[in-house]
This record gives sequence, structure tokens and C-alpha cells, in this order.
Amino acid sequence: MTKRGDSDQWARARKRLRSELGEDVFNSWFGRLELESVDASTVCLSVPTRFLKSWLMSHYYERMLTLWKAERASLIRVEIIVRGAVRTKTTAPQVAKAAATPPPQPTMTRAVATPAPRPETPDGHFSGSPVDGRYTFETFCEGAANRLAFAAARAVAETGTDRLNNFNPLYVHAGVGRGKTHLLHATTRAARRGDPSRNVVYLTAEHFMFRFVAALRSQSAIPFKESLRTIDLLLIDDMQFLQGKSVQQEFCHMLNALIDGARQVVVAADRPPAELETLDERVRSRLKGGVAFEIGAPDLELRRRIVATRCRLAQESSPGLAIPDPVLEYLAQSVVSNGRDLEGGLNRLVAQWQFTGQPVTLASAEITLRDLVGAREPRRVRIEEIQVIVARHYNVSKADLLSARRTRTIVRPRQIAMYLAKVLTPRSLPEIGRRFGGRDHTTVLHAVRKIEGMIAGDKTLADEIALLKQLIDD
Repeated sequence: MTKRGDSDQWARARKRLRSELGEDVFNSWFGRLELESVDASTVCLSVPTRFLKSWLMSHYYERMLTLWKAERASLIRVEIIVRGAVRTKTTAPQVAKAAATPPPQPTMTRAVATPAPRPETPDGHFSGSPVDGRYTFETFCEGAANRLAFAAARAVAETGTDRLNNFNPLYVHAGVGRGKTHLLHATTRAARRGDPSRNVVYLTAEHFMFRFVAALRSQSAIPFKESLRTIDLLLIDDMQFLQGKSVQQEFCHMLNALIDGARQVVVAADRPPAELETLDERVRSRLKGGVAFEIGAPDLELRRRIVATRCRLAQESSPGLAIPDPVLEYLAQSVVSNGRDLEGGLNRLVAQWQFTGQPVTLASAEITLRDLVGAREPRRVRIEEIQVIVARHYNVSKADLLSARRTRTIVRPRQIAMYLAKVLTPRSLPEIGRRFGGRDHTTVLHAVRKIEGMIAGDKTLADEIALLKQLIDD
């Protein structure tokens, strides 16, 4: 158990890491890192997967130790454990006792959701990430927001190894909860069942990195690379998390080999290829050379379809479940952010019915769903948009902002644009510097601090920047 002081130290260490690494890198590698315990010489942190533990120990151990020593001088080491491996561990006497004691009978037999089928894993030399049996084309709700991506994915799944699909690579991008992973899992399952001889591999970017690093350490990189080149259909999820120069280089070689060899590649990410600034330019160029489809926010008709489909599945596992149509309509009309929030909202209503034993009414649903109602995914602001709007406002060109010119009429707008890029986007200081003519991150930091200081004492400038923010958000 951690004390209040330990938690405060952890919060300060995380804040410094976030500032140094930027939002993208921090969220990718440290977002699921939790503080377990601290004593005089050791801090114990936990992560949910072995891959995360290996990556953090290999790439960030010294930095984490330095930050913790700044908080606690007596500290000599940082330990990282895998949460599942530790918290579910039982001793032999406990196992024997559990076996001898009959389990308690549940007081309720109704379930909130359909039990997850056992994840599928492919056979063969290279096994990818598990595929969830619930995610099929039949359970995917099609609508205007995802119709093109859905049709392209089905075409990929139905194209055999003897034919070449025009969608190569197929790139699907969308915000969280809009069905990217569902679509990739469904494509994987359909392709395997349609042609069992087809070597179909689904991978998350994290899994690919883990396998590549493990192959390097075990000196089996060559067999690893050869096994990748035998894949007929490769599906990569969460491409935005692909990190590391050597990993990206190997991925680029694999991508080129598969596409040039008439093998199919499908990639999913949370943004278009051009906006994956952390990726090697060669990888981005290859991805941009394929076909890209965006899955947009679900419209009302699609939200109704999602709610109706998920409600039918819940009724199959919870006999007697009855959620009135006006409540389902309220859910579809009020939760507008993404499909995952809609599913979460429906699960809450099912849980409310299960645990209270009372009918679900519109009034009770309004209370249960109040934090989801009206929640919208914030619009992603791009640095290019900021540059264009600031340049137009100050009557300079975008090329001037990116140039090396040091005149006052250029420097001030450039600093303001850098400041807005820092406060309105999740990009790190080095990334912002690269987008402003390849400048160093210290230049961006100086600009941000300069504008922050000026805003505090100059109301006219503060109003001007508030206006620019409004123009960017519109």
C-alpha cells in the first residue's frame, strides 16, 4: 500500500516524464503504469503486460530511476512487475484449500453481457495476436460512417491467394471506439475460414515490437524475418504505437516485401498516415500509397442499429431482460461519441436491471447515463491548421513561419503558432519543432514560455490568442 507522500512523488515523476516525452509517447508507454509500493531503497511499479515491462526496462529504466532519486535520495532501484502475474498468484496451500471448499452459489444467475468466446490464434510458425470470437462481420453494424471501410475489409477477406486485391495496403483510421479493431478481427476470422490454407496473421503494433525485440535478444532475427515474409494476409492494429528506429526499419522492409510479393496488408490507426509523425517517412509513404478509409462518428441511424444489436445479444444471455424502446431511443440519441460508449451505456442499463430487480425507466436511465450524455470526442487539431490560420491572421505566409527569417513581423506570429501547437495538440516539443522548419525543441520551449509570459501582462495579446483559438476550433 502506498502513502499519500508516495503518491505525490509518483505524480510529480509522471508529470516530468509527460513534459519530456510528449503526450503521444507518454500515453503509449506510461499510461498504464501504476505505482504499487515504495520503501527506503526500492519503488515497485506495475504494468498489465510482459511486453510493456520489457520495453520500459530496456528503454526508460535509467530515466525513471533518475526521476525517482530526485524525489527520494535513498532509492537505489526501480522494479516493474506484471499486474496479472502477481495479483492472481496463489500458493499451493491456498489452491488446496480452494479445491476442498465448494464455491459459493451466486444469488443471481442473469449475466450482463455475452461471455467472450475463447480468442482464436493462428496455427503455424508465426502466431499473431489473439482474435476475439465476438468480433465478426455479422456483429459489425454497418452505416454511412463505416460503409466504405466495411466493404473494403470484406473484399480483402474474400480475395483468395490466387488473386490480387486493389486495396493494398488497405489503411483504416478512426478515433477510439469506432470499430477499427472489430473490423480487423472480423477480417482475420473470415479470411481464415474462407481459405484455411491462407496464412493470415493479425498483430498489434505492440506485439510486433515485442516479437522483434525478443528475436534480436535470442539471436533468431533471421528466422523471424523469414517467417514474416511467408504471410499471405497481414493485419496490423494500432500503428500509431509502432516505436523505435530499428523496429520501424524492419517493419518497412516487411511491408515492402509483402506488397511487392502480391501479399495483402491491412493497417489500422487512430489518424491518417500523413499525421503519424513518429513513424519513419518511408513507412508513411508506403501507407499513403495504398487506399485509406476513415470510420467517422456514427450518425443517429447507425447508433440505433448498434443499440438494437447489442440489446438483442444481451437478451440472449439474460432471459427476461426488457429495456423499453423509449429508453433505447434515449440512449441512441444522447450518447453520440462512439460505438464503444453506446455499448458501455447499454451494459449499464442491463446492470441496473440486474442488480436492482426493477424495470428500467427513462428517469432512471437519465441518472445512469448522465456522464455519457452529450460527451463528444474532441476534434483533433492539426499543426498545419494552426499555421495556416495564424499566417492568415498576421498577414504572413506559411512559408515565412517555417523559414529562418528573424524579423519581428515573422518571429512573433511564429512563436504564437508554436505556443498554440503546444496547448491545442498532443504533439511533443521535438515534433512541433520539426513541423516548424526542423527547429530544436528548445526553440519551441522558449517560444511557449515567451508567449505565456506576455499573455499574463498583455490583455490585448491574450484576447488575440483567445480569438485565434476560437478560429482554430471552429
